[in-house]
Amino acid sequence: MGTVSWVSGVGPLVAYAAGYRCELERRGFSPWTVQHHLQVAGQLNRWLLAGGVPLESAPARAGEFFAVLRAGGQRRVPTMRTLGLLFSYLRGEQVVPPEEPAAVTPAERLLAGYHSYLIRDRGVAPSTARRYEQMARRFLAGRVSQPGTQSGAEGLSSSEVTAYLVGCCSRLTTTGSAKREAADLRSLLRFLYLRGITAADLGAALPPVASWRDTRLPAVMSAADVAALLGSCDRSCPSGLRDLAILTLLGRLGLRAGEVAALRLGDIDWRAGEMVVRGKGHRRDRLPVTVEAGEALAGYLRDGRPRSQCPSAILTCYAPYRGLGPGAVSAVVYRACRRAGLAPAGGHRLRHALASEMLRQGSDLVGISQVLRHRDLATTSVYAKVDRAALRAVARPWPGAGR
Repeated sequence: MGTVSWVSGVGPLVAYAAGYRCELERRGFSPWTVQHHLQVAGQLNRWLLAGGVPLESAPARAGEFFAVLRAGGQRRVPTMRTLGLLFSYLRGEQVVPPEEPAAVTPAERLLAGYHSYLIRDRGVAPSTARRYEQMARRFLAGRVSQPGTQSGAEGLSSSEVTAYLVGCCSRLTTTGSAKREAADLRSLLRFLYLRGITAADLGAALPPVASWRDTRLPAVMSAADVAALLGSCDRSCPSGLRDLAILTLLGRLGLRAGEVAALRLGDIDWRAGEMVVRGKGHRRDRLPVTVEAGEALAGYLRDGRPRSQCPSAILTCYAPYRGLGPGAVSAVVYRACRRAGLAPAGGHRLRHALASEMLRQGSDLVGISQVLRHRDLATTSVYAKVDRAALRAVARPWPGAGR
């Protein structure tokens, strides 16, 4: 890795080094990250100078630059994402030409139409739409190479759909994953039929994934385990304050990971002690904020949250600051489990822990359903199986067990 001494030397990028540094600092990058980006820019500057490559053609020839670094034995070669910040700054300075839009393939046009259908017609959440699109991209990519297909949907038959689903089920490890893959595929097939791309609704003929409902007890944590997770957060640093706020929202209010990620600053009514929870299916519910959750959230917003115009309440720890996704929220729980010496668990495990603790303390299923914001009481009834002591009191002897 080069040094930042190049800024006082020669080369086509030297005149823009100071401005680029200021831009990185303005975006809130840490000093180490600023130095890293300047070092990569220095490597590019030396390559441009040695090869006589004009600066305006640097974005188009970045692949050659990466190849030279690999040939030189560099282990960690930067990517286009790293240089994207530099090229974006240079475009703002009108040094390099504007980025040309990539050619749109028939498959990409089909996926764009599918995205519009999911958001506008079906009203699914953006995160759910991305999951559907990822499956559709995998499915279409496997057929686009076949003769006579451009978008990957031409000439689709029921036998191909069934073979694809059987192949997926053979690779997936859980029934739940297989059922989700089938549901995602069924959504794509319904779209293809509605758009007239397929003559029949192949999704209606898609075989369901066989499974028994409610065959397992919900995995839960004890109250002591939840307290250990909260106690593992280092409250002396911003990342620890952020993790504490996330874990408290999950474990004390029963929020889902996606609901924590969707929380905005304007959703919190401090005077009323309430917050708006943006739940599944575009639901918005007002939920009381407990004292513990309010203190954890206020501590993060006051002492841990970086200054940013982003409306999300919980942000990344490093620039560019942006809201977290559901996966990043669950990753906070996994890291907390490692710190506390517990078995790995995701964010939903804390939601189960809250329901189980409420049941242990005497709450009925209706009250638990209201806290968890379940639409159907049958969804909450699964927690009745957790109270094994109460089940033993009503269980009848098995016929013939005394023989």
